[in-house]
Amino acid sequence: MSTPSPAHRARIIGLTGGIATGKSFVAGFFSAKGIPVVDADQLARDVVRPGSQALDQIAGQFGTDILERDGTLNRKKLGGVVFGSPDKRHTLEAILHPAIKALAEARIAHHSAEGCPVIVYMAPLLIEAGATDRVDEIWVVTVRPEVQRTRLMAREQISNEEAERMVASQMPLAEKAQYGRVVIDNSGTVAETMKILETVWSEQTGRLHG
Repeated sequence: MSTPSPAHRARIIGLTGGIATGKSFVAGFFSAKGIPVVDADQLARDVVRPGSQALDQIAGQFGTDILERDGTLNRKKLGGVVFGSPDKRHTLEAILHPAIKALAEARIAHHSAEGCPVIVYMAPLLIEAGATDRVDEIWVVTVRPEVQRTRLMAREQISNEEAERMVASQMPLAEKAQYGRVVIDNSGTVAETMKILETVWSEQTGRLHG
């Protein structure tokens, strides 16, 4: 790889999809190709580590009862506090979203400065959270509805009715897919999805690295 010019800027792919669609599996494919993956879910955990400003603000707003004895965040307790309260949820989001955005930009800038031509930003709520301005294009991982429910039931050990409620609480996959420059159907077997990904990679890699 040639040394990047000072003006080098990586192209950012926003990778998103619904629950139980296999976003992490697809992200793993990119990682194996040497493409850095910045995971928004991991960022959300990183910004509330003990000693962080965000965790201090959360404890100040919602009480120290939401902390474990070792100072880490008890996500279940915090979820119980904000569940069903739009005001409390908005207060929490006002703390978390700026912290996640700042860390995402720092991680992306780091990889870009290293000369990486392409970076994947994996964010389940990329569209819903209005974070599309962080990326240059959107790739959506999708599956057929019945496959999504089946995989969600197996993963979470829940009933079909519970799975349907969880799916219904999110943006419909068909609607989300409309935002995608590339749409990856992960309904099949691992081998079938890998074949799709290899095809997508060969089709897109020249444009992305150009």
